[in-house]
Amino acid sequence: MRSSADNNFWREKHVFLASTEALKPLTVVARQMRKTGGTLITVYLRNNLKHDSQLGMMSIVAVTVLAVMFAGGCSKNQASSVLGDATHPTPVHFYTVAEESTRRRIQAVGSLYALEESTLSSQVEGRVAAVLSDVGDTVNEGQALVTLDPQELQYEVDRQRGLVSQVRAQLGIGPNDPPPADPKKLASVQRAEADLFDADRKYSRAQQMFKDNLISQQQLDEAASRYQSTRATYTVALQEVDRLKALLISSDASEKLAEKKLGDATLRAPFPGAIKTRNVHPGEYLRVQSPAMVLVRTDRLRARLAVPERWAGWVKDGAVVDLHVEAFPGETFHGKISRINPAVAQDSRTFEAEALITNLDGRLKPGFFLQASIPSEKEDKAIFLPERAVNYRYGVYKVFLLNGNRVSEHQIRPAGQTEDEHGRRFEVAEGLKPGDRVAVAISGDLHDGATVEERSEGNAPAVK
Repeated sequence: MRSSADNNFWREKHVFLASTEALKPLTVVARQMRKTGGTLITVYLRNNLKHDSQLGMMSIVAVTVLAVMFAGGCSKNQASSVLGDATHPTPVHFYTVAEESTRRRIQAVGSLYALEESTLSSQVEGRVAAVLSDVGDTVNEGQALVTLDPQELQYEVDRQRGLVSQVRAQLGIGPNDPPPADPKKLASVQRAEADLFDADRKYSRAQQMFKDNLISQQQLDEAASRYQSTRATYTVALQEVDRLKALLISSDASEKLAEKKLGDATLRAPFPGAIKTRNVHPGEYLRVQSPAMVLVRTDRLRARLAVPERWAGWVKDGAVVDLHVEAFPGETFHGKISRINPAVAQDSRTFEAEALITNLDGRLKPGFFLQASIPSEKEDKAIFLPERAVNYRYGVYKVFLLNGNRVSEHQIRPAGQTEDEHGRRFEVAEGLKPGDRVAVAISGDLHDGATVEERSEGNAPAVK
């Protein structure tokens, strides 16, 4: 008698042997699958599943593996036919390399600066009463920005006005009258002059009477003394008028200075612009010459460019410069050279050229990095390629040169990039020579050794 374990063993062995036999026809099935596209899989399964369910399950696994292998084989066969091989050439058109005369443009980099930038500070001391503008505000010339408490300054103005009025009263003139041109017209001088005339007459009579022995020597001396005293008084009166006139000038100046300080209690914009920084707040005490705000003028900007020294003889004052900034890619701004630094920086071997740019809409900001193209009168022979014909990968510039009906990858060294009536183009310094033919794919991508076929792009003929 066989045990239960022995029965299971012989049953599993029978199943394994049966499945092995069942797999033999699969080789034939696999061959036919390539012709029928997998139709035999369904037939095979339908014929075998009805005999044994366990055997059928094993057959499903085996057929599935073959189906995957079949699909992989088919995909490899399909992938072996790609764009760029002998049977499927890549459509391209060619640029024939040729030298052309070009007027050199000087490439330079630099930064934008405000036309004017001023740190505004207070000319008087006082408590900040109000801050009327903040960072980013656009202000007009003369607009109030900060106001200080004007009370003490107003008191000083009133005191100086009182002193001026006092001096004018002593001179006997009105608030708006000019100082007297003839001091003898003043009442004080006229009185001193009258006293002097009286003393002079009395002294003359005393001298005559003394000759006639009618008065004593003492009486004559008294008359002489009185005459000298009144003469001195008259001179002092004239000098007092001059002193009062000088004091009036000084008092007027002090009054105007006090009025100016009162006006300086309001900090105003010296030119139209925008607030860059603000350093004061209401309530704090502002000292003389303490910075309160920084004002920049941006309706026009200065483009300061670092130009290589080899171009020193070709940069001209008044030349129109093309400028590009990263904030507005593809857009060109224009400026005019206004200043050229006569010295070359020894560390960078460049000199500075400054161009003025109109910026009424305020799109450009001080501090922008910019790239500039400056025209010159220098002409050279050069090789140019369209931007689309140059491939850039990992810091290397390459092109595809035609070699028979295939292309080969070729490294070049560009001298720069320009934009003119032909579009954006690379100037090639090394790697190409006149007569070379550079391929550009119309569709798909090129690779080294790819087979190509020249075609027109759309309805347009191929560019040569």
